[in-house]
Amino acid sequence: MPDPLTFTGGIAATNAYLIDLGGHLLAIDAPEGFLDFLKGKKIKPGSLLLTHGHWDHIWDAADLADWAGCPVYYHPDTAFLCLQPDAMLAFGLPKKIRPVKATKLLDESGPLPEGWADSRLLLVPGHCPGSLCLYLPKFNQLFGGDVLFADGVGRWDLPGGDRDLLLSGIHEKILPLPPKTVVYPGHGPSTTVGQEKRSNPFLAV
Repeated sequence: MPDPLTFTGGIAATNAYLIDLGGHLLAIDAPEGFLDFLKGKKIKPGSLLLTHGHWDHIWDAADLADWAGCPVYYHPDTAFLCLQPDAMLAFGLPKKIRPVKATKLLDESGPLPEGWADSRLLLVPGHCPGSLCLYLPKFNQLFGGDVLFADGVGRWDLPGGDRDLLLSGIHEKILPLPPKTVVYPGHGPSTTVGQEKRSNPFLAV
């Protein structure tokens, strides 16, 4: 599979991705401006995955789902943030945004939506409750949300954050993936699992 179509938007420079899963277009996260970006390209995704419920990742989600007529998926533990985004006003949310309801809640152990062929979900909380990563083993790609970055990891000082939980999840679920696995994060440039095992200062044993 070629590299995903990438959009970066909003004051937090949040990444969104569009990937083709064998004819099914999956959007991953929905920062500010992503809807206009998709409209400009005349692309309607077939589904939307929210890696977690922080405001910069769900900004356009409700409007995007309405426009595209597509289902929305996220983990049960992050539902309270998606359904009550005003709770984040005290933590940097610059304005009120629309709540977004899941068409179906997903967990790493449950069945995946139709069209998500050769995909796996990894639950890695610690940055945010219910943080999901989408792993495509066939293509050596991981869409990690705000779990793992190039030379960094997700912050754990927001409500529901837990440093030990985050780092243990990365060590147990992400670092065992093939070293050539490309990690597409919620912020910043892509990296690889092998690169982060070698040089990420947060992951030193």
